[in-house]
Amino acid sequence: MSQTQRLIDKGRLICGGSVVSEKNAVLCGDVFLIDYEAKPKGLKPIFECESFAVFDKPSGVLSHPNGRHCDYSLNDEIYTLFGREASVAHRLDCETSGVIVVGKDRNSTIKLKKIFENREVFKSYVAMVQGRVEREFTIDAKMDLAKNYDDVKMRMQICENGKSAVTKILPIKYFDDIDTTLVQAIPLTGRQHQIRLHLFHVKHKILGEPLYGLSRPQIEKILDKEMSESERINLTGAKRLLLHSDEISFKFNEIFYTIKSKFDAESEFYKFAKESFILA
Repeated sequence: MSQTQRLIDKGRLICGGSVVSEKNAVLCGDVFLIDYEAKPKGLKPIFECESFAVFDKPSGVLSHPNGRHCDYSLNDEIYTLFGREASVAHRLDCETSGVIVVGKDRNSTIKLKKIFENREVFKSYVAMVQGRVEREFTIDAKMDLAKNYDDVKMRMQICENGKSAVTKILPIKYFDDIDTTLVQAIPLTGRQHQIRLHLFHVKHKILGEPLYGLSRPQIEKILDKEMSESERINLTGAKRLLLHSDEISFKFNEIFYTIKSKFDAESEFYKFAKESFILA
């Protein structure tokens, strides 16, 4: 019964041409189960042990499929390598690249998710931001889901009555020719879009940002993939969000792990940022 309920929750049970949503419904007629066919592209983990693996997720790849019409997600690789009981232990935004942890079986995933929920994890990101950042500082600004953007899912806002959100920012390198700074961002809390919103809030917006600082029509055009690459670069400063999950550390089964991304963010992000000056 629990398996059937999970299938209904995921919208994978069809009766009479409609998705079944009521768990206690009596079904009549033809009933179909939507099976997930993995279509891997060959992405391999950068770290692996008996219980979990760590991938360097590319930008533009969903951590988890967002519906029946999702052509590709990290799940295609996970299911192919480790089977249907494997699952991501946390999420990264679609355009955010970098390290993401995957439990190889149900029990390992439950343990890993608990570690993340309890904030027993150190996470470090790198981002290319507008302007010069000269010193280390901490952003302490409460945030919550924006009420005026119902049709743009998960857009957040800074608000006095929001949930606590704290991010530590450290400058890595300033690029004088394009007036941008590569920074390290360490989230001390785990809110949705925390680093992105916090850096926008302090006037150091991440290049390529597809939500914050844009109008609703611009946001929808980007999310619906109707904006050309050159228009996106001219509007946001890069063809993708220049935010990367660079390092993660945690203790699992009495062993301490530190996994660092193999992506050269400094070099690659500079190339992306430079494109806006070439187009101009």
